[in-house]
Amino acid sequence: MRSSGRNNDSGRGNYRGAGGGASQPKAGGKRDEKQQRAGRPRPEERRYDVGGTGGPGGKDERGGAKSGGGPKSGAPKSGGSRGAAARGGAKGGPRTGAKSGPGAKGGPQRGRGQAPARPREYDAQVEERNRARHNKPQIKTPKTFGDQEGERLQKVLARAGMGSRRACEELIDQARVEVNGQIVMEQGVRVDPEKDEIKVDGLTVATQSYLFFALNKPAGVVSTMEDPDGRQCLGDYVTNRETRLFHVGRLDTETEGIILLTNHGELAHRLTHPRYGVKKTYLAAIQGPLPRDLGKQLKDGIQLEDGYARADHFRVVENTGKNYLVEVTLHEGRKHIVRRMLSEAGFPVDKLVRTSFGPIALGDQKSGWLRRMTNTEVGMLMREVEL
Repeated sequence: MRSSGRNNDSGRGNYRGAGGGASQPKAGGKRDEKQQRAGRPRPEERRYDVGGTGGPGGKDERGGAKSGGGPKSGAPKSGGSRGAAARGGAKGGPRTGAKSGPGAKGGPQRGRGQAPARPREYDAQVEERNRARHNKPQIKTPKTFGDQEGERLQKVLARAGMGSRRACEELIDQARVEVNGQIVMEQGVRVDPEKDEIKVDGLTVATQSYLFFALNKPAGVVSTMEDPDGRQCLGDYVTNRETRLFHVGRLDTETEGIILLTNHGELAHRLTHPRYGVKKTYLAAIQGPLPRDLGKQLKDGIQLEDGYARADHFRVVENTGKNYLVEVTLHEGRKHIVRRMLSEAGFPVDKLVRTSFGPIALGDQKSGWLRRMTNTEVGMLMREVEL
């Protein structure tokens, strides 16, 4: 009984080598059914199998039957299956199987952010509407709603160099500004710089683009803007000016001193006209001794070739031995008038310098230097000739 019991146990234990009877393993059949379920790979297969054709339910390279995939299926693996799975993030990694149809890789795709192509006719209509919108004729608004005529008074004064706009507003508040003879007492008054006469403290303000310069002319410079003989002239000192300037009056070549340059034609004309009698002052170096009545002789008049010439003022400035430095003031502008008057009186001039032209003084300006006149100086000149 014991031997028969052992035989039965051994028979049940060696069924695999028995050649497959009716009582073959049932557990193996269940395993095959699980492997044949398409699209349902095992967890470990989804985790590691990211190959191309050896996926779950596919055929391997050897042409065998459908297998469950996995690392032992013999399917070719793409490079770095673990790294690809890790980069994919999801179980099984990115799907690399080729897809057919319009959604396949390389074929025409339509993304959500891409708008459908517009017809050319629609683009032409859009462009035409844009052009019509930007090419609209300008609407002429009524004059009351547009810019008012003229400029604000404080702006004109600031541009003329009277100070900042705030400083010019203070001048208006202090009743120091007048327009066309009337004192301005309020802010915001508009003026026309080309037509209106503007004064500050009684002095006319040059509101237009006029230039006024004072030059200390050295000896040997010709009082012309251009010299055909090539000698040094006044134009050499203003060659870099775009605006054409001209000199006010003349000084002979050997006479030094102040001479005015401007582009204000009316002012230059009045400054040299005998009617307005603008005074000029000269310093002359002569040899003595001088008689006491020399000043009286010059004031009474000296007979010259072209008529009498009278000095408005005469005084002795300095006396060193026989060397005298005298000051002569006159309002006439005849050629070489100071030299001729003193020479006719018996005292030839060794050196002559013009120290002032009307209210504009030479001061300590160096020889050959050109300076721009201040607004106050320009105003005094204009008042001198009733401008």
